[in-house]
Amino acid sequence: MKIFVAGGNGQLGWELNGRAGDHGLEILSLDLPEIDIADPVSVKKTVSQSGASLVINAAAYTAVDKAESEEDIAYSVNKDGPAYLASACKEAGIPLIHVSTDYVFDGSKNGPYLETDPVSPLGVYGRSKAAGEEEIRSRLQEHIILRTAWLYGIHGSNFVKTMLRLGKERQSLRVVSDQYGCPTYASDLAEAILAISENHLEGRKIVWGTYHFCGGGFTTWHGFAEEIFRIACRYQSFQVKEIVPIGTSEYPTAAKRPHNSVLDCSLLRKNFGIIPHPWEESLAVMIEKLLGKQPDEPEDNGKTG
Repeated sequence: MKIFVAGGNGQLGWELNGRAGDHGLEILSLDLPEIDIADPVSVKKTVSQSGASLVINAAAYTAVDKAESEEDIAYSVNKDGPAYLASACKEAGIPLIHVSTDYVFDGSKNGPYLETDPVSPLGVYGRSKAAGEEEIRSRLQEHIILRTAWLYGIHGSNFVKTMLRLGKERQSLRVVSDQYGCPTYASDLAEAILAISENHLEGRKIVWGTYHFCGGGFTTWHGFAEEIFRIACRYQSFQVKEIVPIGTSEYPTAAKRPHNSVLDCSLLRKNFGIIPHPWEESLAVMIEKLLGKQPDEPEDNGKTG
């Protein structure tokens, strides 16, 4: 069985490419310039000629702050792209798995977000992603929209790799401590997507619709940073001596961020049996792979901050 992945060069696409073989799946993985999901002709041609039994959309415009000044580009990729993919999938008679985001919520809820909670995005990025979800729902019945949060991985740019770089350069880091979310390892997200794909390709009954997947548990960006260095200091030394907690107001950005990005993943467990790993465990796996050697000191000796 063949799967077509749009956005194969991103951190999620990279993981899908590397793990599909373990599931016995053949992947056709394309990105710019081979396919432009904002071009309906490109999308229709690629999907129709792919011979795929399922499409995964891992492509997105993810520059959250830049989106505030590039609204047209954000919407063309995050709204129009999913619409074209959904239409092409309907014509081909195949389902679509689409990755969305916690940013469709405004973060004002007291507790984890359910799939049924109303969306209320704060910025252009979140609005464009919410619009993309609606385009899929209106065009294609056989779809999975999988919302995730705080994604990081081996490939590409992300918070973990930024912290490790800055930790080599600075003795003090200031990190926001009043935004809550669930760090999600791209490898874990890829495994969840491939598990859903296997269910469909093996002919099992699928409950189509919207789901949440993210790392188990939650933390703040500050807590995330502290755990990054607690683990990373097993492998390397860093300049950083302190990680200072700050409020969102002390770190102004062009786009507002949700105060609460915690997602409830119980529906995915109920319908697919997929249980996220605790975010700390997945972070440890990622850092070990990234730094590429065995720890040379006990875990408790590596705490920073």
